[in-house]
Amino acid sequence: MLPEEIMKMIDGGVANLKHRTILMLLYSTGMRISEIANLRIVDIDSTNMRIKILQGKGCKDRFTLLSQQVLMELRAYYLIYKPKEYLFNGDRPGKRYSVRSIQHLMQKALTKVGLENKNFTIHTIRHSFATHLLDSGTDLHTIKELLGHSNLQTTMKYMHLSTKRINEILNPYDALLLAKDNNIINANLK
Repeated sequence: MLPEEIMKMIDGGVANLKHRTILMLLYSTGMRISEIANLRIVDIDSTNMRIKILQGKGCKDRFTLLSQQVLMELRAYYLIYKPKEYLFNGDRPGKRYSVRSIQHLMQKALTKVGLENKNFTIHTIRHSFATHLLDSGTDLHTIKELLGHSNLQTTMKYMHLSTKRINEILNPYDALLLAKDNNIINANLK
């Protein structure tokens, strides 16, 4: 998903604070859907601006980023919803919000903003998190750690050529012409 599609989905697709907070967390952390569903209040570390993910895929613990903006949203959410154990409660007290409900709220948001035909999934948001970090200059090793991958090859599968990176590439032929032009200019200046 492009950054503007992410924002369109979050800003225009959901009015419910809980749903908006879930989508913001998915994108700002790169967490898997099951990790969001299992997230507990005690996993939010606002002092160090990180979130602890316990028993992620492969039964591994890790930390991911906590956005300052998302933290403010989480605080507002907490005051209204007053979760007890899980950050996002289901329909019964003490039960977590279901994975299926998270999938449904995203599809509903995509439909509301006209992005339903793009085949976006929750995993697309995770992929976008990784790609957008790479586009902004974050190294692959850091992205690997944030995503909880065991090896770099897994992380590299997320990295497709985004339009931004393609547009920043200087074609080798254009580079030759540029070098030739610079050599001509430098020769004329002597």
